[in-house]
Amino acid sequence: MLATATPDQTFPATATKVQAMLGIDDCVAFDVAAVCSGFLYAVQVADSMLRTGVHRRALVIGAETFSRILDWQDRTTCVLFGDGAGAIVLEGQESEEADGRGILATRLHADGRHNDLLYVDGGPSTTGTVGKLRMKGREVFRHAVVNLAAVMAESLVIAGLSSEDVDWVVPHQANARILDATARKLGLPPEKVVVTVDQHANTSAASVPLALDTAMRDGRVRAGDIVVLEAMGGGFTWGAAVLRV
Repeated sequence: MLATATPDQTFPATATKVQAMLGIDDCVAFDVAAVCSGFLYAVQVADSMLRTGVHRRALVIGAETFSRILDWQDRTTCVLFGDGAGAIVLEGQESEEADGRGILATRLHADGRHNDLLYVDGGPSTTGTVGKLRMKGREVFRHAVVNLAAVMAESLVIAGLSSEDVDWVVPHQANARILDATARKLGLPPEKVVVTVDQHANTSAASVPLALDTAMRDGRVRAGDIVVLEAMGGGFTWGAAVLRV
């Protein structure tokens, strides 16, 4: 499944195009639209499908081309966002095989009352055009810090863990101020937060898998570590997942 707010076409799902490019003849393939939280929404959907035993493996992708929906005259938004893609593969295993590794807990939320704080001013059913991204940054910041700290705490409770058990937080790379404020609210030292916004900018649904890949490639995240993924995006949608990698 593919999380994106910038699909190649209105339909079909971009996931089906990826399926064809990978040479897979038949599988479940669909897009998930939850903007910056899309990857975490897709992770929970994939985890739920694997736990039923009907499916064995899932490729979960976050991919965006936000440069296509930016207003380059609006310097409050156009300098913040980037294009990118990242992915993880999940596999269903028996508890004995997994040896404690895998997705320990997920928690998702949405509150559609805040549409006017972060949105794209277009669409096929309204204006018939793609539209451009619009954001009220100060209000988004306030909601993000409160919501992200709360959902991370919720997910840790579900997993039976505390903030002291966390080895790494891999957040949505919105901006450095949100990352710092959220970590402080949870009492987490900043050195436990993986930051790639200075390299990739805000790549929406792609930012969490990109940051996770960076931290695994450079050796920070190691097998057995407790990792918390978190994100909030337009809608508002937000969520968190606790993993033992």
